[in-house]
Amino acid sequence: MRNATAGMMMYRWVSSLSRHYKRAMLLGIDVLLIPVALLGAMLLQGSADLVGTILGHWLALPLLMAIGGLLSSVLGLPLIQLKSYESHAIALTGVHAVLLGLGAAVLDDMARFGTPLASFINFALVYFLISVTARMGMLQLLLGIYRRGQDQSRVLIYGAGATGRQLAAALRTDETIFPIAFIDDNTNTQGTIIQGLTVYGPMAIPALIKTHAIDRVLLAMPSAPRPRQAQLSRKLEDMGVEVQAVPSFAQLTGRMPLVDQLQPVVPGRFLGREALDAALPDSGTTYAGRSILITGAGGSIGSELCRQLLGRAPAKVVLFEISELALYTIDMELRALLRKQKIEIIPVLGSITDAALMARVMAQHKIQVVLHAAAYKHVPLVEKNPIVGMSNNVLGTQTLAMAAGAAGVERFILISSDKAVRPQNMMGASKRMAELVVQDLASRSVGKTVFTMVRFGNVMGSSGSVIPLFQDQIAKGGPVTLTHREVTRFFMTIPEAAKLVLVAGSFASGGDVFVLDMGDPIPIYDLARQMISAAGYGVRDDANPDGDIEIKITGLRPGEKIHEELLIGEGQLTTPHPKILQASEAALSQIEVASALKSLRRAIEAADESAVRAVVARWVEGGAHFALQDAKPKA
Repeated sequence: MRNATAGMMMYRWVSSLSRHYKRAMLLGIDVLLIPVALLGAMLLQGSADLVGTILGHWLALPLLMAIGGLLSSVLGLPLIQLKSYESHAIALTGVHAVLLGLGAAVLDDMARFGTPLASFINFALVYFLISVTARMGMLQLLLGIYRRGQDQSRVLIYGAGATGRQLAAALRTDETIFPIAFIDDNTNTQGTIIQGLTVYGPMAIPALIKTHAIDRVLLAMPSAPRPRQAQLSRKLEDMGVEVQAVPSFAQLTGRMPLVDQLQPVVPGRFLGREALDAALPDSGTTYAGRSILITGAGGSIGSELCRQLLGRAPAKVVLFEISELALYTIDMELRALLRKQKIEIIPVLGSITDAALMARVMAQHKIQVVLHAAAYKHVPLVEKNPIVGMSNNVLGTQTLAMAAGAAGVERFILISSDKAVRPQNMMGASKRMAELVVQDLASRSVGKTVFTMVRFGNVMGSSGSVIPLFQDQIAKGGPVTLTHREVTRFFMTIPEAAKLVLVAGSFASGGDVFVLDMGDPIPIYDLARQMISAAGYGVRDDANPDGDIEIKITGLRPGEKIHEELLIGEGQLTTPHPKILQASEAALSQIEVASALKSLRRAIEAADESAVRAVVARWVEGGAHFALQDAKPKA
């Protein structure tokens, strides 16, 4: 305790010293070392000639010390910080010693003492050695004081190559970081000492962490593949230490690019076909001069709809969003894109399940077109939260659609999903029931509202989609997780999806279900391999055990299909564009829809998941298995 207090007092005293005072101390040491060097030279030479002759004249030693102080100041030695005292500073000290020896020789000659020249050479050598030693000793003393007086991070350096050695050299003068040892996979270097640090193998890490209280490991292996670094980081973090990766010094000096090997993925490159958004028509004047409401405006699809709408010159765009951050982000983005366009942007925060709010928005802004993109769409989350998912996706759609019909909106376009076709999960079931609601309103619409639907495949790059997931897993070193080796999906890009909505809205006549001809479904396993390859890595499997990233099969999740479908029935109709198809599908009667919604609302109000699944099992085509799921005994 007493030592700790003394150390803290020393630290405070050293820290309080001004820069001018520290320079004066260094200058004083340079001067005071001159008589010490004279004495050392005498002892080395075994005679008192040098000291005796110089001390024989009372002005000789003070004059030599004054010359030494002047030379030190001219060379700038007191300006060099102790932690920066390296090869260049040592060379300056050598110059100082040589000039000081010459100065002593000149004084001796002027006084006609006749001292041998070898004596001055010895004096210069001794002065050089003790000057360097003094500064090195002062540095270690100063580092010891600093390290006792403040928190110190004790680190291991993983990698004893060039970067690791340079890092160790740099940390030797750092008062807050104390390197303990090197870790290296190369057995040839293990057991050796580099930069004063012992090199250990990876198996020694747990013991070193425990023995030396290691709190951080620095990965000094910039040439290692990123997956290798990510895997190693996770393993070390599990041991309770912080891990930081160090770039190479060549990268820091600009001789090599300081960039991650994993580059941003352009989703469209994995479609296996030409993107269709440029080939789709611009939907004419359907949206020009209109007041348009977009629900879910801050989502992946909603935000792209907003961007594409700006090019169709609407009079007003009402952004409706339940997430404050998402609403703020898209609102700011659109205002920045407007430039000279005179389009009114109205952000509205709220839920589509709020009937009073929806009616007020429709009336206040005289909405003419509704693009309904708001939905809970993540399959696992809706599967675990079916009551909230059904309430938002089904009852929310009903509330919004009825408000649109009551307000005399011209067009109402529901964005649905291929998971609504014979659904195996609650998200798909909720989208199918939302389709049934819209189909029912379309069949009995007495006003001028045209109700229609657009059914998507998987949208590449949207939130929660497989590409961002795979990209994140690759960045972390894998494994890339896949639920089944044979899983396939239909894919489209975000621009394709948004443009399909706008074009289909211009084709709609009421109750239509539009789908995009997306070509053949894509095997997800192939997609995973392509993404790993595109990132510059190899797949690690039986054929390539030294690969970088493993693909791990985890098993199908509850409600997940191996293959998705786009159409419920066999029939499909053509549209004015060959790549947009119109599905010909059966719908429930008005009484059946009313009964289904009544039962669903009652189950949601009672928070009865079993009753919700029973409604789906009864009214959604292909949904009988939901009743079987509910009948299974629960663990």
